Amino acid sequence: MLKLESRQIKIISIVIALVFIGSVVALALTQSGSGIASAASNGNVGVVDRDQVMAQHPNGQNVENQMRAAITEVQKDFEEKSAGMSDQEKQDYYRQCQLRLQQKQQELIEPLIKSIDEAVKKTADAKGLSVVVDKSVVVYGGTDITNDVVSRLKK
Repeated sequence: MLKLESRQIKIISIVIALVFIGSVVALALTQSGSGIASAASNGNVGVVDRDQVMAQHPNGQNVENQMRAAITEVQKDFEEKSAGMSDQEKQDYYRQCQLRLQQKQQELIEPLIKSIDEAVKKTADAKGLSVVVDKSVVVYGGTDITNDVVSRLKK
């Protein structure tokens, strides 16, 4: 009942990362307004493929393994504790289990996101970029710093 495959874990991770990226971009747009336009006209805009960076993060496999272990643990716990429950109690407990897994995932991914953000900032500073946006929102232009960010993370 509570079986999540690694593909589902990756999708959930990507969704969380995209929501985070979207909020950061929205915040940047509301805070800087014309600053982005002037940065774009000066060619000081960098782009980064956060999904690729996340996939190549040195701690990514460790986080994935920890998440799989947490899922297995929650599945086992659910199967043991829900055996004598009514259908409504099972549904309620299932929701609690899902919430625990979401909290665990957030706890595991948050340090990765912070390290990626730090690597992006350091790379942007080193390259003299005033703005860095996710590659998925760029139609044309920008300096791609994805490989530089991955290299910085692996150091």
